[in-house]
Amino acid sequence: MNHIWTPTCLAQPVGHRRRSERRQVRIPVRLTWKDQRGTMRFASAVTRDISDDGVFVECQSAASIPMYRLVQFQIEREVRQEVELPEVLRQGRVLSAVYRVAPATMNGGRPGFALRLMTDPRQHAAEAAALTRIA
Repeated sequence: MNHIWTPTCLAQPVGHRRRSERRQVRIPVRLTWKDQRGTMRFASAVTRDISDDGVFVECQSAASIPMYRLVQFQIEREVRQEVELPEVLRQGRVLSAVYRVAPATMNGGRPGFALRLMTDPRQHAAEAAALTRIA
């Protein structure tokens, strides 16, 4: 008997894995981090999309930020109240961790970084409860 083995995870359709909705938003941000020598580095960037748990940014110039580096993420002050943002991003700086790096491309694509926002899970629970009460 010939049997072709197929892992069950591949045989089933992939479901929605995100905890929160991703919104396409392009706003200016600032990134601050320490390099391997402990020197403070800064970069200007623009968001590509934002969710309650993370953000993807494209840097305006070459930036070398390694995976898992802690980064301070800050939305420029003048646009914080203009755009629909998660409340945690309106407060100022948010500690985040680089979890994906997209290098610059040969045809002019900018380097990008996926950042996981390091926020208190209790804060997310409180915001969700407040939204439930409103609805």
